[in-house]
Amino acid sequence: MRKILLQTALVAAFAGSAIAVAGPTVNGQQISDTRVDAVAKMMEAQGQSVNPQARDQIKDQLVTAEVLRQEAVKKGLDKSPEFTAELQNMQSMALANRLIKDYEKANPVSDADLKAEYDKLVASVPETKQFHARHILVKSEAEAKSVIDALKKGKSFDKLAKEKSQDPGSKANGGDLGWQEAGTFVAPFSEAMSKLAKGEVTAKPVKTEYGWHVIKLDDVRTQRNVPQLEEIRPQLTQRVMGGRIEKYVADLKAKAQIQQ
Repeated sequence: MRKILLQTALVAAFAGSAIAVAGPTVNGQQISDTRVDAVAKMMEAQGQSVNPQARDQIKDQLVTAEVLRQEAVKKGLDKSPEFTAELQNMQSMALANRLIKDYEKANPVSDADLKAEYDKLVASVPETKQFHARHILVKSEAEAKSVIDALKKGKSFDKLAKEKSQDPGSKANGGDLGWQEAGTFVAPFSEAMSKLAKGEVTAKPVKTEYGWHVIKLDDVRTQRNVPQLEEIRPQLTQRVMGGRIEKYVADLKAKAQIQQ
């Protein structure tokens, strides 16, 4: 943290000399609270908390930076082309950042803007077909055929699954596998399931690497796998604002006379 503070303090020391509430002085050169606040804001923007102890550290680092600055000036380092270019770049970036923040403040993203962006996102995501199926898994084809016969005689699928199924994950729920895409299952299972109509049961047992299945399709739906708006509000806000800023900058560049 000490290294980060020193780097930030050096930026503040060379970047400006605004005068506000009195602070420490170095050889008569005052370090104002405005400069302390500027460093504190930089730290907070990086996710660091600034308590009174941290402010004391900032002041100490600014004092160090000011001592170094004055020594650099004595040596004439502030007159070097490299420093002039560096200072110009720092000033340009600082002002550019302030302009962007000012733009963001003047052009907040409204709920209507977010809803419109969310609707575009939803429309861009392809619909997927999902199946709500049940199954009864047994060890042999003969057992599976026996289950199918029992279903034909009117025994409930739910009850047979609880009695006969070897699948511990779905047995207690009557063989319920929940909503899944066809690709979730192994090929023979998904192919047989996909051919069923709602409420239909496979006429023949289906063999997979896990055993023999009797499958029932409860329902089918299509939907887009997109989170709810509130779940992605921060990302959407950033996306909308990012697009606006990109256009704002492009418009300013288009108006400027730029020669490469």
